[in-house]
Order: sequence, then C-alpha cells, then structure tokens
Amino acid sequence: MTTQYYTASSLDGYIADPENSLSWLFAVPDADAATDDIGTFLDGVGAIAMGATTYEWMTANESPAYWRDNYGDRPCWVFTHRELPAVPGANLRFVSGDVEPVHELMAEAAGERNIWIVGGGELAGRFADADLLDEVIVGITPVTLGGGAPLLPRRILADRMRLAEVARMGQFAQLTYRLS
Repeated sequence: MTTQYYTASSLDGYIADPENSLSWLFAVPDADAATDDIGTFLDGVGAIAMGATTYEWMTANESPAYWRDNYGDRPCWVFTHRELPAVPGANLRFVSGDVEPVHELMAEAAGERNIWIVGGGELAGRFADADLLDEVIVGITPVTLGGGAPLLPRRILADRMRLAEVARMGQFAQLTYRLS
C-alpha cells in the first residue's frame, strides 16, 4: 500500500487559482490526454482523502453521478472543521484533527490498494509532515496562475525526494517523486 498525492499543478506551482477554481485546468488543450491514465490509477486506489476546499469545489462543480462514476464506493475521508453537505450515495467520512489515526483507518479500508490524497496541498503536506506520504505524482500544465493554492506548502528537501518517473501526456509533463 502506497499513500499518493496525485494532482495537477500550474507551471508556477499552484493547484487552484486565487478563487480556488480549477477551470484553468480544464481549458488546457489536450487535457484529456493527461487524464487518460486516471482509470488505471483509480484501479489501484482503495481509499481517498481530501480537504474541505477540494470537496467543496467538487460538490459545487460536479454532479453526484460524477462522484459515483469516478470514485465508486471507495471510502473517502474529508478533512474539515465545519459541517459540509454529503454527496448522495458517496461513501464519506468527515473528520478533523491529526492525520495519523485517520491514515490507519484508511490503510485498513484500502487493504492492498493505495491511498489517494486528492488535495489540497496543505492536506498532502500534513501527511508528509507525519512521514505518511510515499509519492507525489504531479501533472505540470502549460499555465501560470501567479497565485492561488500552492502545490505543497512545505519545505521538503531533495534528501527526502527521488525522481522515479517522467511522462509526457499531451501538453502535460507528469512527474513522480518517491519520498523517504
């Protein structure tokens, strides 16, 4: 089982614009080429974690059918400090606090499959701080945003990260780093 932060980022290191929107991502030519591997990636995912801002963007911009079609019945832990509406039919758990005890529950639920940290960067950073993040997989887009939500708002030096893979997907460059 591997805990993976799989996301897309602007060339200047942001995963959402200053309004927490991802619309810039879907406007990239050949964006479909970058998502061709998502099905394969999701086949290996047994549990999901996301932050409240990511969850709110998804519920505001995607239908419950999108959730069901893409995430199925995979359990998803949403880290939040406030009440959020549940996606009908989704296997959700709203949590707050430290990531360590939640990671244990996620690992149990995932079994031999992986844990996907969807976003945001702060949540992925909390997993990295607790030495619970094994991989960062980021699709770099040909877009600069000049500000917004940072990819990973932590100082993680090269002694902890090793480049494992590089792939071209249309206009995206996908980088996979393994953390130690």
